[in-house]
Amino acid sequence: MAFLGEEREDQRDCTFSPRTTKDLVEEDMFHLRQDLFTGLDVVFFDTTSIYFEGEGGGTLGELGHSKDHRPDLKQMIVGVVLDNEGNPLCQEMWPGNTADVKSLIPVMERLRRRFAIGSFCIVSDRGMISEETLGHLEKEHIPYILGARMRRVKEVKEEVLSRAGRYHEVHPEGISSKDPSPLKVKEVMVDDRRYIVCLNTKQARKDAADRQAIIDSLSEKLQKNPKSLVGNKGYRKYLTMHRETVTLNEEKIEEEKRFDGKWVLKTNTALTAPEVALKYKELWQVEQVFRDMKSILDTRPIFHQRDETIRGHVFCSFLALVLRKELDRRLLKAGHDFEWADIKQDLNALQEIAMDDHNKKLAVRTECKGTCGKVFQAVGVAIPNTIREIP
Repeated sequence: MAFLGEEREDQRDCTFSPRTTKDLVEEDMFHLRQDLFTGLDVVFFDTTSIYFEGEGGGTLGELGHSKDHRPDLKQMIVGVVLDNEGNPLCQEMWPGNTADVKSLIPVMERLRRRFAIGSFCIVSDRGMISEETLGHLEKEHIPYILGARMRRVKEVKEEVLSRAGRYHEVHPEGISSKDPSPLKVKEVMVDDRRYIVCLNTKQARKDAADRQAIIDSLSEKLQKNPKSLVGNKGYRKYLTMHRETVTLNEEKIEEEKRFDGKWVLKTNTALTAPEVALKYKELWQVEQVFRDMKSILDTRPIFHQRDETIRGHVFCSFLALVLRKELDRRLLKAGHDFEWADIKQDLNALQEIAMDDHNKKLAVRTECKGTCGKVFQAVGVAIPNTIREIP
């Protein structure tokens, strides 16, 4: 692991962390698989935090905004880039106090240099956006699809969401849980700035019901003990505080209705409104990568004391994700859709032992059950005979 995280002499394209051996591995993997790519047209980027049980190495462990809700522990920031097919492309690791809004541009510039990419479209979440970031993307003519903060950005809140216009239906409300989420979109132009307003009607009903439940609860508590509500942050936005009284803020309640089931995207691409919305929804792939790293692959806890070993430890999880993605691709190509837990359980149960029998050494394997046979077939590996002689 320390080998993977060792610093290289050549530091030509480092960002907040140095260029290491793992960068060479990523670049080799990219070039080996390049003939499989239809082109790096779109890249998805997001970050998460991983906390340490100890000090967190020499430079990586820092206190910062914890997405794991552990502000008491030092952490590191991990950024992952996926290509348009959902394949993990590369991973970045920075000290735990690195702000998301400062990471997008350095990562994209480094991506372009490392993989000799001409142009691509960035798809990223609203937490990556700052005015400086947007300005740079516009200046360099880099295509982007970015989430917009509906409540914080005045232009979005007062102009984009207020514009009248008919929604175009992308996905109707389905019947089963496997049907796509309902989606409607409309395009809004503010001067030369292009926004896409997206609406999930099912989520809108849920948002309205949740808010009504809060209001009903507030109305009841206001009659009994209004002072008990003053310190509750979740309720505060629906209340108006006076010196002696606490009342419902009807204006704020009406304002909140405008956000039900909606999200807003900002883009400078020539893609249609439905295409923009659907591309942004694919950003869940990165979030799934982080969930897998933290749960299935047990990236935490991290007890290592040196930066290079920490980098290698986290990168091993990244390599495992690359392998899992490839296995998923091959199984899908073979027409299989297995649960990951079943695959692991069945593969773990497949064992082979060596034994001596009359001066012969034999290998005896257990029965191939469940998904095992299909998994081996999908990846092109022959299962050995139940009993075979070892030379």
